[in-house]
Amino acid sequence: MNGASREALAAARESLDALTDNTSVDAAKLAGELAAVTALLDREVSLRRVLTDPAQAGEGKAELAGRLLTGQVGGETVDLVSGMVRSRWSQSRDLVDSVEELANTADLTAAQQAGALDDVEDELFRFGRIVSSSTELRSALTDKAATASAKGELLRSLLGGKANAVTERLIVRLVTQPRGRSLEAGLESLSKLAAARRDRMVAVVTSAVPLTDQQKQRLGAVLAKLYGRPMHLNLDVDPAVLGGISVQVGDEVINGTIAERLDEATRRLAG
Repeated sequence: MNGASREALAAARESLDALTDNTSVDAAKLAGELAAVTALLDREVSLRRVLTDPAQAGEGKAELAGRLLTGQVGGETVDLVSGMVRSRWSQSRDLVDSVEELANTADLTAAQQAGALDDVEDELFRFGRIVSSSTELRSALTDKAATASAKGELLRSLLGGKANAVTERLIVRLVTQPRGRSLEAGLESLSKLAAARRDRMVAVVTSAVPLTDQQKQRLGAVLAKLYGRPMHLNLDVDPAVLGGISVQVGDEVINGTIAERLDEATRRLAG
């Protein structure tokens, strides 16, 4: 996303934050309504083109959005979407992507307000690991021949009562409305969005054995100092690393495992 769309999304994020700072606003309800608007705009290509047409006056587009949505969703959602279509967008699809981001952010805000954001972050990460290790599950969730309702039921049977309700909603929406993304890319995007709720970076930490609470706190402090931002740790245990830890932050990998050192020694001997 670039140019006008980036500026429009930044303004929409500020509007959402201002709205959800009001404790009387039901962030979870807002998320569901924004998700419904996302589905509408994704489905109705001609509508989203009209709502992002730079030749049309912003106020006229806002009035059109208001007429379509009033009575279907709450006033807060109408106001948010109306404000978004007043802005200029580089591409019509950017509007849909942005409404979807606001829906996910609103759900994560609901988790944050309930003190459950850490749980949701961890559950998203663990679900991604489960999917990557199960070809059968991934195939079932990405099968184009399967209906959205069937995929939703499968996910609810897997997550219902075991994961936070926000985690379940986010994953169900991602799987049933992938909008051209891979499952892995969608989960990564959700994880980054969750971390951004607290302006934190995400470090994927792989170790041979589970880290103690003291080790996690020390590692988090070191990484926060190194990167200059609070750090959320997604922890994974893999006996194959033999010892030490591997830390991935974005595209950067800090590898301190015995396996890596053995590989390096082997490469030097071979050279």
